[in-house]
Formats: sequence, structure tokens, C-alpha cells
Amino acid sequence: MSPSTLSSALLAVAAITFVHAQPDPADPTPLVDKHYAYPSEIPYQVDYNTAAIRGPQVGYNICNSTTETQSSMCQTSFVNHIDDFCLWAPPQPNSTIGDTEGQEVAWCTKPGHGTRLIPAGALQGVQLIKTPNYIQIAGFIDQTQVNIAANDYGGELDPHGADLRGNPLGGLMYSNAFPSNGGNNASYQQVIDWTNFMGGNGFCMKVCDPAGQNQQALCQNIYDRLGCAYNAPNNAQKGVFEVCEGDDMSPVGVYTTNGATSTYFQPPESLGPITTVPYTATPAPSSNCVTYASTALYSGQPTPTGATASSGASGAKSTSSSTSSSASPAKTGGAATMGVSLGAGLVGVVFAMAFLS
Repeated sequence: MSPSTLSSALLAVAAITFVHAQPDPADPTPLVDKHYAYPSEIPYQVDYNTAAIRGPQVGYNICNSTTETQSSMCQTSFVNHIDDFCLWAPPQPNSTIGDTEGQEVAWCTKPGHGTRLIPAGALQGVQLIKTPNYIQIAGFIDQTQVNIAANDYGGELDPHGADLRGNPLGGLMYSNAFPSNGGNNASYQQVIDWTNFMGGNGFCMKVCDPAGQNQQALCQNIYDRLGCAYNAPNNAQKGVFEVCEGDDMSPVGVYTTNGATSTYFQPPESLGPITTVPYTATPAPSSNCVTYASTALYSGQPTPTGATASSGASGAKSTSSSTSSSASPAKTGGAATMGVSLGAGLVGVVFAMAFLS
């Protein structure tokens, strides 16, 4: 694909994004334009406007040891490493993502961020891939342990939404792991473009380097009905916890057939279920994978509620391996086995919620 052809495709995607999103007149500044140095500039609430159509955010953004409980309403999230990341999930048990997308709070893998903690054993397989321009995490989770109803196939959280105020409202994202950060783990950069799919006992999160290239296209958020299978193709497996290096994926919707580059756009829900997509997404090549025992990654987490969850990998040993987009069917497109997948989207069940952009 030539650079000029790709640029034209990305401009088309950006134009569609602009057309679909309409700012709330009472709060016209998009969330992606609200920038705060961590931690000195973060306000108590990023979105406090009571006159806005969806009201103010339900939680807060200044989070510390005093807010670090399992009832925390912290809405400042982090993606750093396989042992240090957060996911967005509801504040109340047995909730659906569609009903609570504007209210989600941060659930993290380790203490220190002032958030709720993902209970022990809830994570059942995680793959983290570091590429030149983003970090992608995908895996399997007992979603009832983070308050998502057992039968919910979920949806997408992102910093845009139909009113540009984000889902969740006021949700901030930070990372200390981008190449542009120079390896300084004590310094955090605000992530402007990110996407997080939750549901079907699976998840995927992609955060784009604010100093990288094509961050709006690589962390696109207008394909919410296609789930992880297209937005974050991966090789996640149950019982495996691994970190890999990888290439950037092709931007969602951009594909090449017989040398011709095309851009697919998700149809509006008013046209009914998506019955076909003109291309199949595959994970970008990855290599230098290192696997870990879950017990070596996650500690200090609370006891799970209800039935005890099992990570299925407590006895795993640290090894190195290599995978690519031509991996075996059992691995390729791991998200397709999660329920956060194209298959669920095609029957019109997944991601059919208001305000998801």
C-alpha cells in the first residue's frame, strides 16, 4: 500500500468520525482536548457540568491511597505493563456495559493508583503487544468479578462518544511505557487516543503513543459493532500470560484486495445486523514473546466474590516464543473466541448501545 493511498484512506476515516460526533452545547470541549499533566494538573473532576445532557461524571479523577478501595469511583486509568494496567468496568454489580458506559470506573491489576483492584484469578489469560505506535492488551476475564453481568457481550469504551465527552464521562488515561517516554517509569504521559472493549468474558485495550504516528487511525473508535476481532486482532489464549513485540496493525477498516486499497465503514444500526464484512482482520506479526506465571505478575489483589476464579496459569514457566499473523487457527484472532468478536457483532447483539461512537 503506497503512503499516498493510505493517507487518503485515513483522511476518509477521520471525516466519518467528525460527521458522527456532535458536541454537547453545554460542554462543547471534547474530552480529547482536555490535557492534564499527571498528577499535578489533574482536577477533582474533568467533567462536572450539571447542565450537560448526560449530566456530570459520576466519579472523580484525583485518586490516591485514600480512594483505593473496592468501592472507589476513580476514573483515571493506566496502561503500563502486563502486571500494571487498568480496565474500565461498572461501579455496581450485575451491570451491562450498554447501560453504564458513561459511568465506568477504573479496575487495576495492582495497588498504587487509587482505584479498585481486579480480584485475584479474574484474569484468565493476557497478551500484551508493544508496537512502534501503541500498546495493545487483550485477554480473558471472569467479568462478573468486575461487576459486568455474566451474559453481557458488552461494548466499547473510548474518549469520544456521540457527544465527544467520552465513555466513561471524564475518563482519563495515562501510561509510562511508550518509547517516547524514554523508559522513565516515574513519568506519565496522557493518552489521548485509546479504545477498550469489554464483554463476553474477554477484553481488549489499545492505547496509542501521543508522540507516535497515526494515533487517531490506529486507535479508531467508529467500529464499535466489530469488537476486538477487528479493532484489536490478537493471539490471546486462556491460561497464557505473555508480552510480545509487534508491528502496527493496519488501521481498522482499511484493507487491500488485488492491489487496490479500500476503506470499509460500519453501517448504521438502523440498517439492521451486519451480515458481512469485506475483509478478514488478522493479528499483525509479533515476535520475542515472553510468557510468565500469573502468580509472578499479580499479587495483593482482593479475594474474588462468589465462585473462586482460576487463572489456569499459576504453574507456567517463563519462556520465549514467537508468533505471527500466520499462526495456527487456535491462536490467530484470539478475540474471536472471547465473545467480543465479529461473530457476536454480526447477529446485532454486541455493541448496539446509545452514545457509542
